[in-house]
Amino acid sequence: MSGGFLTLEGVRKEFKGKLAVDRFDLEVAPGEFVSFLGPSGCGKTTTLRMVAGFEHPSAGTVRLAGKDVTFAKPNERNIGMVFQSYALFPNMTVAGNIGFGLRVRKESAAARERRVAELLELIHLPDKGKSYPYELSGGQQQRVALARALAIRPQLLLLDEPLSALDAKIRVELRSEIRRIQRELGITTIYVTHDQEEALSLSDRIVVMSAGQMEQVGTPFEIYNFPKTSFVAAFVGTLNQLHCTVADAGSGAVAFNGQTIRVGSPIQFAKGTRVLMMLRPEELHLGEEGGDNRLSGKVDTVTFLGGVVRVRVGLGDSNLTLDILNERTLRLPTVGEQQTLSFPPHACWVMAEN
Repeated sequence: MSGGFLTLEGVRKEFKGKLAVDRFDLEVAPGEFVSFLGPSGCGKTTTLRMVAGFEHPSAGTVRLAGKDVTFAKPNERNIGMVFQSYALFPNMTVAGNIGFGLRVRKESAAARERRVAELLELIHLPDKGKSYPYELSGGQQQRVALARALAIRPQLLLLDEPLSALDAKIRVELRSEIRRIQRELGITTIYVTHDQEEALSLSDRIVVMSAGQMEQVGTPFEIYNFPKTSFVAAFVGTLNQLHCTVADAGSGAVAFNGQTIRVGSPIQFAKGTRVLMMLRPEELHLGEEGGDNRLSGKVDTVTFLGGVVRVRVGLGDSNLTLDILNERTLRLPTVGEQQTLSFPPHACWVMAEN
């Protein structure tokens, strides 16, 4: 992608000699929703803060709408930001909170009132303008925080783990609202999260980060189905990993416990090389009808998760986890019984052992 609306080029950040972010290169298109995904301490919030202007890079350049803003102050960037903690003013009404940035910019009372009314409609809280933050639920407070960030008509919207303080059901509802509002306004958005489900469901593209570095950038489909590193494969989604040996690189065959597994494409490692064979739980099937590859083992655990039943099957020193879609006629496997697992070659991929 070229000519990005937001461009980070060679961005690097050190704190007292400790590297927090390194070699960060990204171009974000106008109207795109990009998530920074990774564990705590991976550098995602530090990167967001450099985009916002709260931190300055030790090296590299940040450009917004073609302008170099690397060392510009936050109030010089026309950016809206939403924090995890809501950060609403408790002594102001909802309308006062939403209109605060407009008041700072000395917009007229009539203009502020019109804009606040628009945003209250947008966040589906049209009757809460006179309420105070303490009278609202957590989800409603975060909606108000979002409206306040949008009130100044920012060029760019930044969200730093905005849903992590909410309970699970509200998180799901509010992330749908965030995506609806983002699409409706067409605003370029950067979203920081450690929650893979949030990133997968919200994003046009995801930047997976680890130890200050970009591991992979891609669409949710690419990140989940075609991970480029073992970290991405293991961090995003549930993953089975079997330690195997390359049996025939050309035909894509590996050996596991004396059995041959076909992986569907040539393997880029020499015969005899120790590798990890990766397989998602939803690609595995009980019985012999799920594909040409078959492994046999004993059921270790059966976990009911509502829409899905997760079954773990022991294979000697290893195990495989599979997910079965729940239905009322489903016969659950029982712990201790012997089961055959089957899966197609195209479901498998191979990476080097760490």
